Amino acid sequence: QVQLVDSGGGSVQAGGSLKLSCLASGRTSRYAVGWFRQAPGKEREFVASISWTGDTTYYAESVKGRFTISEDTRKNTVYLQMNSLKAEDTAVYYCATGPRQADYAFEYPYWGQGTQVTVSS
Repeated sequence: QVQLVDSGGGSVQAGGSLKLSCLASGRTSRYAVGWFRQAPGKEREFVASISWTGDTTYYAESVKGRFTISEDTRKNTVYLQMNSLKAEDTAVYYCATGPRQADYAFEYPYWGQGTQVTVSS
């Protein structure tokens, strides 16, 4: 079994920054990690993903240039650095992991509990 704990959310003003963390435990292989977000009344949206080796990253067009996904394999932790936050970034952010890197939520079998990010304008 794999367990993910995501954290780091909070409330910030537009233009501010937050750094989210996703701690993984019980890993049996080098899984990829994705970040997704879900705003009220909307479906989960892909944000970013990284291979566990860290050599391949993907970003949603809406966050390119503002968000950076990274990893610390020694800590089994993946981060999402979010800069220049906008009101439309407000959502619950979830990390997810699975055996291969993907842009679609259904391809990730393990999920964190979610952390709220609120950006006020």
